[in-house]
Amino acid sequence: MSFRQERTSTHPSAEYPRTDSSHATAVPDGVPGRGTGLLFLLATLACMAALAGTYYFFVRTTTGQFIDESALVEAVEIHGAAGKAANKLLDWLPALSVLIATVVVLFVTVMRRRWAAAGIAVAACVGANVATQVIKDVVPVRPYRGIETLELNSLPSGHTTMAASAAAAVFLMVSPRWRPLAGFLGGSFAVATGLSTLVNQWHRPADVVAAFLVVAAFMLPAGWLIIRTGPRWNLWDGYGEHWAASRLWLALPVLAGLASAVLASYSLLKIAPGPGQEGSTTNYFWAGTSLIVIAGYLATVAGIWLFGHAARRRTPARR
Repeated sequence: MSFRQERTSTHPSAEYPRTDSSHATAVPDGVPGRGTGLLFLLATLACMAALAGTYYFFVRTTTGQFIDESALVEAVEIHGAAGKAANKLLDWLPALSVLIATVVVLFVTVMRRRWAAAGIAVAACVGANVATQVIKDVVPVRPYRGIETLELNSLPSGHTTMAASAAAAVFLMVSPRWRPLAGFLGGSFAVATGLSTLVNQWHRPADVVAAFLVVAAFMLPAGWLIIRTGPRWNLWDGYGEHWAASRLWLALPVLAGLASAVLASYSLLKIAPGPGQEGSTTNYFWAGTSLIVIAGYLATVAGIWLFGHAARRRTPARR
C-alpha cells in the first residue's frame, strides 16, 4: 500500500490570499474596515451637501457670482500659449478619457475576472455623466444679481465630469495596492481638465468643483459595493507594500493643495479692502484655479484614504 500526497501551493496571491487561522482571526474574510459603511454614507451625503452649497453660493448670491465670473473674465489675460494647450487637451479629452478608462477596465475585467466590479464602475461613470447633463437642464438659469454674466447655466462642467468619472472608474477597478498611484494620476488628470476649461473660458471655477462633487457622489456608493462584492481582491498590506502604494502619492496632492491655498490667500489679500488694496487683473483667476486644485486634490486624498481604510488587511495593521 502506498500513499500519495499532492503538492499544493502555499504562496498567497492578490486574488486568492492565504486564510490561515492567525490572519483569519485578525480580519474576518469578507469584512471591510471598521465603520466603512457609515464613512461611505457620510462622505456621499457631504458631497451632495457641498454640491448644493456650491450652487447656492456661486450661482444664487451676488458675491459668489462676482468671484466666479471675475475668474472667468481674467482668464483672457493668460489665454495665449496656455489657451492653445488647453484647446488641444479639451479637443482630445472625450476620446482620451473613454480610451484610457476602456483599456484599463477591459484589461482588469478580462485578466482578473472582475465582472461585477466592472459593471458597477461603468454604471456609476455613466450615471455621473447623465446626472451632470440633467442638472444643467433642470437647474434654473443664473439669476441677475447685478453681475454682467451669461444667464445660461453651465454648472457642472461636462468635460470635467467625463475626465473625473473615467479616472474614478479606473481607480475603483484596480487592486488596493495600485489605488494610491491611480488616485494621484487620475486626480491630476481631472484637475488639469478643470483648469483647461477655465483657461479656455468654457467654464467658471464653480462649474469644475461641482463636477468633482457629482462624480464623487456617484463613485463613493459604487466603491462601497465593489469592496463588498469583491472582498477576495480588495485587500493589501498597507502603505509601503508596493511602490504604487507609497505614501508619496498621498503627500503630493496634499502639498499641491497647501500651495494652492497659499496662492489663493495671497491673491485675495491683494484685492481685499484696505490701505494697500490693489486693482485686480489676474488675482481672481489665480484664486479660481486654486479653488479647482484644492477641491480636486482634496477629493483625491480623501478617496485614497477612505478606500485604503476600507480594504481588508492581509496582515494585521500596525499600531
